[in-house]
Amino acid sequence: MDIQVGNIVKLKKQHPCGNKEWEVLRVGADFRLKCLGCGHQIMVPRKLVEKNVREIR
Repeated sequence: MDIQVGNIVKLKKQHPCGNKEWEVLRVGADFRLKCLGCGHQIMVPRKLVEKNVREIR
């Protein structure tokens, strides 16, 4: 899967704020994602992100 920094990814499950879209801030063994709804940032293992991505913009 080819995910780059700056991409917007749509995940299967939504964030508690109700948004499903995340901006990719860091790529590596872990991804740093920023919620486009509330601005919350999380670190997620690469495996989990690749498994849960629905769409890349």
